[in-house]
Order: sequence, then C-alpha cells, then structure tokens
Amino acid sequence: MQSCEISADSTDDPLSSGLRRKRQPRIVVIGAGLAGLSAAKALLESGFTDVTVLEATDRIGGRVQSVQLGHATFELGATWIHGSHGNPVYHLAEDNGLLEETTDSERSVGRISLYSKNGVAYHLTNSGQRIPKDVVEEFSDLYNEVYNLTQEFFQRGKPVNAESQNSVGVFTRDVVRKRVKADPDDTEAVKRLKLAMIQQYLKVESCESSSHSMDEVSLSEFGEWTEIPGAHHVIPCGFIKIVEILARSIPKSVIQLRKPVKCIHWNQSVSKEIERVADHNSDLPEEDKGSNVFVECEDCEFIPADHVIVTVSLGVLKKRHESLFHPRLPEEKVMAIEKLGINTTDKIFLEFEEPFWSSECNSIQFVWEDEAESESLTYPEELWYKKICSFDVLYPPERYGHVLSGWICGEEALIMEKCDDETVAETCTEMLRKFTGNPNIPKPRRILRSSWGSNPHFRGSYSYTQVGSSGADVEKLAKPLPYAESSKTPPMQVMFSGEATHRKYYSTTHGAVLSGQREAARLIEMYQDLLQ
Repeated sequence: MQSCEISADSTDDPLSSGLRRKRQPRIVVIGAGLAGLSAAKALLESGFTDVTVLEATDRIGGRVQSVQLGHATFELGATWIHGSHGNPVYHLAEDNGLLEETTDSERSVGRISLYSKNGVAYHLTNSGQRIPKDVVEEFSDLYNEVYNLTQEFFQRGKPVNAESQNSVGVFTRDVVRKRVKADPDDTEAVKRLKLAMIQQYLKVESCESSSHSMDEVSLSEFGEWTEIPGAHHVIPCGFIKIVEILARSIPKSVIQLRKPVKCIHWNQSVSKEIERVADHNSDLPEEDKGSNVFVECEDCEFIPADHVIVTVSLGVLKKRHESLFHPRLPEEKVMAIEKLGINTTDKIFLEFEEPFWSSECNSIQFVWEDEAESESLTYPEELWYKKICSFDVLYPPERYGHVLSGWICGEEALIMEKCDDETVAETCTEMLRKFTGNPNIPKPRRILRSSWGSNPHFRGSYSYTQVGSSGADVEKLAKPLPYAESSKTPPMQVMFSGEATHRKYYSTTHGAVLSGQREAARLIEMYQDLLQ
C-alpha cells in the first residue's frame, strides 16, 4: 500500500545567495501548459528559486499538441498565432525564426477558419451540388454584416431585446433569415439555399468559439473578446516549438510530469493533520509544519507551499472544483466557474493517396438543405456527423501531403471521440462522397484526430462567455484567494491562470501566456524587496 508523505526538499539553492531572506517563498504551479510555463519562466527569471511545476500528463504543452507524421507536423490543439502587434506568442515565434517557412497563404488578416487563404471554399449540399460562387459571396457578405452587428451590443452598449434571448445564435439566425426572405431579387430556390447556409455558418462559428451551439454564446458580451491587430500565422514546424522555447530556461528538475493533483488544501486547512503526520517525519523542517497551503498529489505526497498558481482548464474546474479545493472555493468564484462556458472543438485529419478535390479548392463546406428552417444544432447520437461543418485543405501539399482537416464541436464531438478510427474514417468518407457527388472517393490511408472533451485533464478545448455570464465573471475567476486580506491571513495563497482567466483574450494562446505572466507579476511585486 502506498503511504502518504510530506515533501521536505532542501531549499539550499546556490542561486539564492544574495537574496536577503532565510527562506525563499515556495511556489507551486499546477499545469505545464502555456500559462503554467509562462508563470514559472517569469518567476525564475526574476530570482525566485523555489518553484515547482506539477503536470498531470506525460508531456508539457497542455492544449498545444503537435504530432509528427512523416515529414509533416499536425496540430491537434492550438494552430494559429492570432494577430502580431504586441502578441507575446508572435514575438516568441518571430524572434526564434519559427515563421521563416510560413508561406503567404498561411498568413491571413481576415477572420480565420482556413489553413490557406488561397483558392476557393466549395459549399456543397447533401444532394451533391455545389452552391454557385455568387450565391455564396452574397450570403457571406450578409452574414458578416450581421456578425458585425453582434459585436456592437458590447462595444457600443446597445440594449439586447428579449427576442434574441441574449444569444448570438438566436439573434444571428433571426436577422439573417428575415433579410434572406425579404430579398426581392432571389428566387425561392436561392433563398432556400441561403437559409440552409445559415446553419452551416453557425456551425463554423461554434467551432471557432468552442461552444456546443452559438445559441449558448452571450450576445451582450460577445464583442468584449479583443482581436490583436496584424496577420494570423501558422507555425510550420509546430506550435509545440513555442512551448519548448518557454521551457528552455526552466530547469528540468522544476517540472514534474505524471504528477496529478488531488486536492489543494489552503488557508492552513490541514495544518494540524500535517503536524500530526510530521511528528513521524523528522526530516520535515519546522517551518513547513505551519504552511499556508499543501498540495496533495494523487500519489499521496503533500507538497508545502506559500503560493499555488492553478492553471487547469475551466473544464477541469467545472468538473472538480468541489473536491480540488479544501476548504471549498467561495461562492462567488464557484458561480463564475459555473456561468462561464467551455466546450469541445475537435479536428479530424484525413490523409489520402491522391487529392480528389480540385487545385483551387481550399475547403469543403457541408450545407444540409433540410436545415433551412432548423432552430437547433443538436443531433441524435447516430447523426453526430451532421455537426461536422467542413474539411479544410492543408496547404502546401509539398509539406502536408494530401490531407483534409475536419472540424466538429459540441456534444457531437464527444460522441465522435467515443467512436473508433475505422468508424470515423468511414463516416467521413461517406459524407465526402455524398456532398461531392463522387461515389468513388477512396477511404483515407490514415486518420488522426483530437479528443479534448473526453480527456480528463482538459475536459474541453477553450472557453467562451456563455449566456448569463460576463467579463466580470472572468475577473472573479482570476481573483487570488483568500479574498479578505489581513495581517493574520497571508495573501495570494491560491492564484488562477489560464486562457479562461483573461478577460479580453480568453480562448487564445496569447491569453494563456499573458495570464501566466500576470500571476507571476503579482508575486514579483509582493516580494520585490527580497528580489532586489
């Protein structure tokens, strides 16, 4: 039987010479994703020497996961650097030469939903017909016009009417439908196609927002998410290179892999129990017995700390907050966790021997004609594939081969994750045959897909402002514990970082990096006299 033990590592670090304090503050960072690594890097570079990073999985990177297949790198997680001006991720990539092989087609100033801006998106119907390019362009202009309206509710403080239910999806579907139906120049057949396209565009939007449906995304808060100016970039050698750059200056001994955390005991909640255990552990320094925080790991080790920076995903917090913290989190923080949204966006990579698509095609968009009047984007379990919004063509083929990248989100993504590779490959092939009208499309030679929703260490892809939540909830999620500051209560015992804690840049890699730097900055300011 495994026995619980108290960690009693020595703090006699040669780097601590010159710091005017008997003992450095002990800082534990939970999670070795972008937020956790950014926090640890900033702390170590500022002179902190007692920093430990605990990572539950067997790798660093979190929701960045680059997979090498042959000569190509495929991103199961983060794919794009969103914007360049002042973006810390862009500057890391640029300063380290990661963008030298990025082609012009892998840079885009517009909204991102493609791997390549070159070529044309093929909008195909389930009857095997391609929607005419001029019809697609007309609809796209209308949809983007309404999308811009959704931004104004937050940015201009416009009141939200009751009909929209404060939902981006409900508002967009209603306004676009009314305008399509009122267009005197379109035939009934064209109107029917445009009405069906609404649902397809909303599926794409849901994948970008990582929501089950845009109906769940708050209309009044949608415009607070801020886009960094400048082009979006793909990193050809893999986004994981950003992770490796952040980890480069962190000693390997700092990061402990396969070290899942069971519970964070804060506010001296287990001091007496720890002291009882410590009576049998003569190696435990006296100063550790009254620690403010103890991190209890799944392997039964208790790690004493002065400060813990929690970088786990919002999905993990939703699932585990009751058992992960002792005492339980304040009601205000629990409410923020419950109000804010996170869901799953998955990718399905299909590799073919030869392309069956034309050289000008940069994506295949699936438009189901029977969804022209649909209100919901939820499907029966056996029809999960109807939530796949599109397949992007990976470009250039010299780098990737002949590969399509499919997108699926929400509850249907979770159903897809439960299927085996053979089932998913066969289902996707049948869809492609149906929509292209080509019954001879062969099955792919290889399939690769993500599974962020069912992974217990993530439970989702990234966050969004759900109906009923606001940016204030993001601030509450980010607020350190305990709330009440007094001379008897040490401050900032438990701190929170990660993309979901950044009010303007949630859901992004730069939001994650900046949130880690933010929490490190709090501690650097707190201990500035020590670090001089």
